[in-house]
Amino acid sequence: MSAEILRVHPDEPQPDRIDYIVSCLRKGDVVAMPTDTFYGLAVDPVNLFAVEQIYKIKTRQKHKPLSLLIASVSQAYELARDTDPMLDKLAERFWPGPLTIIVNAGCKLPLRSTANTGNVALRVPDAAIPRAVVERFGLPITATSANLQGAPECTHAGCVLDQIGDRIPLIVDGGPTGHTQPTTIVDLSLGPGRWAVLREGAIPTHEIVMVLQR
Repeated sequence: MSAEILRVHPDEPQPDRIDYIVSCLRKGDVVAMPTDTFYGLAVDPVNLFAVEQIYKIKTRQKHKPLSLLIASVSQAYELARDTDPMLDKLAERFWPGPLTIIVNAGCKLPLRSTANTGNVALRVPDAAIPRAVVERFGLPITATSANLQGAPECTHAGCVLDQIGDRIPLIVDGGPTGHTQPTTIVDLSLGPGRWAVLREGAIPTHEIVMVLQR
């Protein structure tokens, strides 16, 4: 059975459609939706059955944690433990945007949602649909890319349908995404004053360095 396609305006998401997406997440469904980089798979991160479905859909290794989309910096502080001032610097400069920041996870997230690492990867996307969903849902949503392990990431809903349309119930079609590169990933979980760029993506490493060393 193929996924339902729900068209949502990318800049001004219709409230009734956001409500419908949220109702699906609350049921434990896996929902594909656009971000500012690629289409991602969204579930309720505290619903461990839903989290498990993502690993099965993507045939993803279970030691790899899932990144989360949030709506604001304040939400990052609710989810993180012992936040570093470097988080403020990066968030002020690059959020909303294609920067994923890894921090120590607080007690609000089940350990399984962090792949038992105790860390969580957070991002405020520069995309209206996922931010509206997070705000309405009242919780972060997962953001792993909506593609099969080893297959190309998807920048439009048709790609998601082709790859995993028979594995998920709902695909939110918000048109093409804004980037063709993945997020840059910065790890702030290494201890006070320590950081590392784990993946250079849409934001070049030298821009990260300039912000953190000033």
